[in-house]
Amino acid sequence: MNIINFAEQNSILNQFMAELRDKKYQQNRLLFRNNILRIGELMAYEISKTFNYKPKTITTPLGTIDIPLSKDDVLLATVLRAGLPFHEGFLRVFDRAQCAFVSAYRMYTNREHTEVGVHAEYMATPSIKGKTLIIADPMLATGGSMAAAYEALAKTGSPAHVHIASVIGTPEGIDVVKNALPEDKATIWCAAIDPGMNEHKYIVPGFGDCGDLCYGEKL
Repeated sequence: MNIINFAEQNSILNQFMAELRDKKYQQNRLLFRNNILRIGELMAYEISKTFNYKPKTITTPLGTIDIPLSKDDVLLATVLRAGLPFHEGFLRVFDRAQCAFVSAYRMYTNREHTEVGVHAEYMATPSIKGKTLIIADPMLATGGSMAAAYEALAKTGSPAHVHIASVIGTPEGIDVVKNALPEDKATIWCAAIDPGMNEHKYIVPGFGDCGDLCYGEKL
């Protein structure tokens, strides 16, 4: 299984990630959401390079030209709510993709907020059978919500390939997701992979709760 960590190479993503992590920049929700969106756009472009292509003859006002176009049937899935701006970035690139939405969120299962479970209560999706499935969720911390999302989607069919896309991941979360995915047809993409999590299961150094930073603190 391929694991792509964009932090291992220098690009404009460095600027977006620096702003996302900076406490001062985080006070501007519009800027924060826009950077999540822009990372989604750039990651979608990189993922598109792995698709299958076939030449198509295009007629211009002055002649014809063969242009390789993707043959992949893309299904873009998103984990609510933090995934919404990330999803929008992908959708701006894959503007003809079908979309799926999964409500899978973590819940603390003890009073000390050190143990986490995942609760999934809603899904709207077409069949993923034979599709190139992209699951976009900014935070891959414990990996529980991403694994739960894939397992729920997989009940509708077997995809041709699965791309897991996150802004920040952890080694632990990646291991959990790897165990839930088909080894021979899955790729994990992260803008950065941080060392781990604190006792409350937040990524460190990370940048905090993505949903809260995008939309405001929840009860």
